Amino acid sequence: MHTKTLVVYYSLEGNTQFVAETIAAILRADILKIQPQKEINAGNFMKYLWGGRQVVMRETPTLLPLDKNPNDYDTLIIGTPVWAFTFAPPLRTFLSENKIIGKKIGLFCTHEGVPGHTLQHMKNLLPDNQFIGALEINLPIKKNPKKIIAAVEDWARGLRLV
Repeated sequence: MHTKTLVVYYSLEGNTQFVAETIAAILRADILKIQPQKEINAGNFMKYLWGGRQVVMRETPTLLPLDKNPNDYDTLIIGTPVWAFTFAPPLRTFLSENKIIGKKIGLFCTHEGVPGHTLQHMKNLLPDNQFIGALEINLPIKKNPKKIIAAVEDWARGLRLV
């Protein structure tokens, strides 16, 4: 039995995108990048203040239109960078605007050393789904990319998709 899989992610600096694309390649999955209409500038220190404020205020930034419907898939692999010990606000918007029920769900996050409760917070917003795996990656681009790719590939191959 073949399941239809979608890797959904938000990435500000490229780390989460790197992991998402690796997972999608291994699973031969479609990919959906979540993009806010108004993005934070990743190139300066203010990103921490603006991003942290969005997390604390539980903001749901307006997203650009999605080019794929997550409800057309059996399995969703959802990824985010860690912001202020939880998931990024664009993911909050995605999860609040898309009723995701009865899916197989894999979760992943990228972080700079402290993942906080990111994956549990995501899981809490996805009740009535079957969780098939969770992965935390510490700075995938800055570390040895070959080692990170191998770890992500092993994780993706170990998911129970059927």
